Amino acid sequence: MRKIAILGSTGSIGAQTLEIVRNNKDIEVLALCAGHNIDLLEKQIYEFRPKIAAVWDADKARVLAERLKKKSSKTKGQKTEKPVKTEILSGMDGLLSVATCRGTDTLVTGIVGMIGIKPTIAAIQSGKNIALANKETLVTAGHIIMPLAAEKHVKILPVDSEHSAIFQALNGENPSRIDKILLTASGGPFRGKTLQDLRAVTPEQALNHPNWNMGPKVTIDSSTLVNKGLEVMEAKWLFGVGLDQIQVIVQPRSVIHSMVQFIDGSVIAQLGAPDMKLPIQYALFYPDRRPLGGERLDFAKLGSITFENPDMETFRGLKLALEAAKVGGSMPTVFNAANERAVALFLTHRIGYLDIVRTIETCMERHHVVQNPSVEDILNIESATYKMIEKGLW
Repeated sequence: MRKIAILGSTGSIGAQTLEIVRNNKDIEVLALCAGHNIDLLEKQIYEFRPKIAAVWDADKARVLAERLKKKSSKTKGQKTEKPVKTEILSGMDGLLSVATCRGTDTLVTGIVGMIGIKPTIAAIQSGKNIALANKETLVTAGHIIMPLAAEKHVKILPVDSEHSAIFQALNGENPSRIDKILLTASGGPFRGKTLQDLRAVTPEQALNHPNWNMGPKVTIDSSTLVNKGLEVMEAKWLFGVGLDQIQVIVQPRSVIHSMVQFIDGSVIAQLGAPDMKLPIQYALFYPDRRPLGGERLDFAKLGSITFENPDMETFRGLKLALEAAKVGGSMPTVFNAANERAVALFLTHRIGYLDIVRTIETCMERHHVVQNPSVEDILNIESATYKMIEKGLW
């Protein structure tokens, strides 16, 4: 019986993880965590009966606890529904409790942002395997996370479709024989557009991804190609390769999820329909493969698969990400933090689409790099970057 905890259970990754749980009777959910969506979290609690559940917002956590208490008091003595005994927690302490929940073997990190760093570290220290969807953890703290995972003999199992594809392509292979990782990108909804075309882009347009159904922040990042830059940094840490061994290639239909080229010239690719449940399920049951419903590729109908280089002059977010990765130290933290804040401002119509990348660039230019930053350094730099943006210094 697999026993899991989920950070971000009401988000896209969390919700799809729970779909997999519904379809597999030998997996149990012991802990759930959400940011603000207590309506959905309440439904999840009644369905999965976790030991603990956490809400980032303390006030909403109190509201949820009161709801559960009232409903449990009404159902006492009824045979149709057992009272809920889930403990409700809040804030970072709540996240850490979910991450280290006794009895779990795997933590699914479906949460967005650097808020996932401390819970991920705590989970590794307590011996949990990590089904990693929180790419910011490795982008900003890969130099801490990966050695710790090795020390604790913990598996880091990638959930991102691209990194899962690489992970699958490397299954049974010697990682030292990697020549190059070919990290694929769809190109997003604005592939082929010019800077002039992008000036008036609205959040609604940017959220209309042609292939994938993702959360809003990741969808915006995909449209700017910032997401691909973050994935390059993540791949560097996950697979122990140099930046010069990672090539981004645009494959618009998202059929090839990524490829690995080996030193003998052989290229192994992982293909499939664009469905996040596949990499999630593979991470949860690795090394086993389980049946999974859904669309299958029809190669006769597909006809052809095309490739092109990314346009890093129009989509400068990718170019800046590669620069941040090359500088290293605390620069990836600044890149990530500036992007997180800029995307939030764009989604609320407070800045324009092209201002996202301008914000990132200005914050990077003003940052004094810290080599080998601690977790405290990372979180302080994140806060300082947010403050810089709030003062309008971009």
